[in-house]
Amino acid sequence: MEKDDYFKIGYVAKAHGLKGEITMMITAEADFGQIDSFFVELRGTLVPHFIKAISNRGDKAFIKLDEVDTLDQANTLKGCSIYLAKEARPKLKRGEFYDDEVIGFEVHDEIIGILGTIKEISSNGPNRLLTLYHKTKEVLIPVNSPFIKSLNKSKKVMKVELPDGFLDI
Repeated sequence: MEKDDYFKIGYVAKAHGLKGEITMMITAEADFGQIDSFFVELRGTLVPHFIKAISNRGDKAFIKLDEVDTLDQANTLKGCSIYLAKEARPKLKRGEFYDDEVIGFEVHDEIIGILGTIKEISSNGPNRLLTLYHKTKEVLIPVNSPFIKSLNKSKKVMKVELPDGFLDI
């Protein structure tokens, strides 16, 4: 089981109630109506857990897990990251992508040429930003903008069109 085959959807914030329920903080999109199990990272190992019941409320989910029946058992999961298999993710529309999918993609500007390789996607409030280095300078490109023109997942290339002077900021 390779960790690269999974993506983090949240973490256990705390125990909830006295019968082994947990409160999960959600950090990534997932179709909670379709999830019947997930993996909890315990001491560097992904351990499968099956869901008995789940109630999703915004950025939190209240979850009852199979074989976690006491407050003490739930408390042992506090702070642990929760993962799903990447293959279980919902399919996205054409041109959309999950943040971890584009790490390592080359970014090409239609005029300048190759700008660099995507190092990470960060969030600044509701805005997602591509982070890459162009000539040793960190460049942040908004994802939620008209800058991104195309995405080729098989070639690992993202084409952008930056306004004049964007790289001088």
